[in-house]
Amino acid sequence: MTTEAIYAKLLPIIQGYLPEDVDPKEVQPDSDLTRELNINSAHLVDIVLDVEDTFDVAFANEDMENLRTMNDAIAIIHKKIN
Repeated sequence: MTTEAIYAKLLPIIQGYLPEDVDPKEVQPDSDLTRELNINSAHLVDIVLDVEDTFDVAFANEDMENLRTMNDAIAIIHKKIN
């Protein structure tokens, strides 16, 4: 799966957990999920669960520690499925 295909499937997942005060158009590949997009840690766990279901992968604790931006998520997913 290409990076673009992963991004296309990941974007709606991330956008579904944005707080009301964050415009979905603000989501960029290098956006920090917690600091810039204001996604709280509980929703970050929900995002990971959705990603695991969508891409049929499993995130390890190390993956969670390295998950800061959409690019990080894309890299983790890409590594696991390719």
